[in-house]
Amino acid sequence: MFSKILIANRGEIACRVIATARKFGIQTVAVYADADADAKHVAMADEAVAIGPSAAAESYLQPAKIIDACKRTGAEAIHPGYGFLSENPAFVEAVEAEGLVFIGPSAAAIRAMGRKDAAKALMIEAGVPVVPGYHGESQDPEVLAAEADKIGYPVMIKARAGGGGKGMRLVREPADFRAALEGAQREGQASFGDPVCLVEKYIAQPRHIEIQVFGDGHGNVIHLFERDCSLQRRHQKVIEEAPAPDMPASVRAAMGKAATDAARAIGYAGAGTVEFIVDGTGPLREDGFWFMEMNTRLQVEHPVSEAITGLDFVELQLRVASGEPLPVTQQDLSINGWSFEARVYAEDVSKGFLPATGRLDHLSFPAATAFAPGAVRIDSGVRPGDEISPWYDPMIAKVIAHGATREQALNRLVEALSDSQIAGAVTNLDFLVALSRHEGFAAGQVDTGLIDRDLSALLAQGPTPPHVLALAAVGGLGLLDDRPSPDPWAQLIGWRHWAEGTQHVELEAQGKGLSFAVSILGAQHFRVQGDSLDLSLSATPTSSKTRFELTCEGNSFAVGLVRTGNSIAVFADGRSFGFEVPDPLVQADAAGVAANAIQAPMPGLVQQVFAQAGQAVTQGEPLLVLEAMKMEHRLGAPRDGVVLDVLAAVGDQVADGTVLVTLEPIDD
Repeated sequence: MFSKILIANRGEIACRVIATARKFGIQTVAVYADADADAKHVAMADEAVAIGPSAAAESYLQPAKIIDACKRTGAEAIHPGYGFLSENPAFVEAVEAEGLVFIGPSAAAIRAMGRKDAAKALMIEAGVPVVPGYHGESQDPEVLAAEADKIGYPVMIKARAGGGGKGMRLVREPADFRAALEGAQREGQASFGDPVCLVEKYIAQPRHIEIQVFGDGHGNVIHLFERDCSLQRRHQKVIEEAPAPDMPASVRAAMGKAATDAARAIGYAGAGTVEFIVDGTGPLREDGFWFMEMNTRLQVEHPVSEAITGLDFVELQLRVASGEPLPVTQQDLSINGWSFEARVYAEDVSKGFLPATGRLDHLSFPAATAFAPGAVRIDSGVRPGDEISPWYDPMIAKVIAHGATREQALNRLVEALSDSQIAGAVTNLDFLVALSRHEGFAAGQVDTGLIDRDLSALLAQGPTPPHVLALAAVGGLGLLDDRPSPDPWAQLIGWRHWAEGTQHVELEAQGKGLSFAVSILGAQHFRVQGDSLDLSLSATPTSSKTRFELTCEGNSFAVGLVRTGNSIAVFADGRSFGFEVPDPLVQADAAGVAANAIQAPMPGLVQQVFAQAGQAVTQGEPLLVLEAMKMEHRLGAPRDGVVLDVLAAVGDQVADGTVLVTLEPIDD
């Protein structure tokens, strides 16, 4: 085993690797870009080395800087995590040329699976089933369109070097093919430096099931069963589980054999995942799955497989990389229970899952293990007060639940997500709670189209409950703030000798103004009136300053309340509710801006500009393409009108809220 390793990554995965290294007394070296100088992974590591500016291209994607940091600190090996340089064969070769160890597969194995077209040709040779499609070299749009016609619509365009949903486009009609191809090529170039795309038959009701494999340098290859990753949006995984629902033993064996055959075909050593697309129109069958790609690294969702096998996959990586044989054989392995993982991101679900930024003013999770097995496990690379920056992936945490049965594991997931509280940044937490409660998902009826089909229902949260409005009013007046005050009269706020003390508060929620009168009836006991509300409540604080036991009109609720500046967040029944205390000094005609301008919905890079001054446009017509976090987002006209001015150019780096295009005002 190694004595010191460097982790060439950041965030959650860097913290994950450090946690296992500590168990074995291995010293760790973190690397960090400017934006991560105060990051959690830097604080956890034994040493940390600065490697450059915030942009990943100038820091985390610089092999020379990482290798230099490794040599200067005396580390013997480099763990790449996932993303960044984890599947870069040139980096592996550079590491090994310096006499260092790469904790992962060989450069040859990564190269063999790095291009989707070449990988599929190799799989055909190895007898692994693949999806029908065009995997040739030609990028002539006419040739690719003709191949799509032969395959039959709908088809999927995929960047051959792609992953994580980047460089992928679903095309249902021939008329849409050219624009989709151009978008996939641009995204492939931006994300992977390779614009080449392939075209495949789109499976109408697919499931995404992957097999975890491990190989060593002694000729041993095993699989550690399957994960079902079918709950996706925009081709990115949202909730994963292991094992897959309704998986027959014969199909598991067939998929396991196909995965290990794939790994043996390239002499694989280390952790890897063979991904299959599976026909979900009926029961799973042995002839109903096809090779999609192989990820030659540790996967984000590896904790669900750790939960059902009892193995530490980072430990296995370290042992294999140090020359040891795998400590288990296929016959030693069995499935223990069920596990789910939900990815908590800073993203705005209501705006099409756009990545979000912001400061994590409040971050609270239920009691759980971290980077280790448990009924509930929370793996996170951030802490309260950290910033979600525009430079990197906006993941906040992975919430993992394990149970003896699927039902028990899913109940634990729902409870853990519902008990999580995040304020200060827009997140997908409410959406995850709704998804984990979805009846079809609970019944195991999963496929990659489930979220899109039921998105409206998943986003339909219903009205704000009365007790939430009442608590927000109390919170808006600071009446539950338990911070000590030097003023002895502060404890008597609201007291009246002859009557109830009443205070008034104005709030805003979702653009609507709210007005309440709050009477103090006693310690933590209030009456709230206004906006068709008239009720009394008592709020008893728990061991946490932000969590309360709320009694309202004879009913009890577990709630949370956080106030940061003029912002109030209330957490109740797995939902978060945001309120603002209006600042009378701030006046902005937000409606006018929304109607007459296109603003950047997030920080990003302007990739394309279609709009021109004087151009007549219709509502929804694409006017710009903004790239954020390696994904393209088309921004359309907010209404019919005429372009007044174009304020952005291709190549501009813009901040959230920047006005990019203005329309001529509408005459009254």
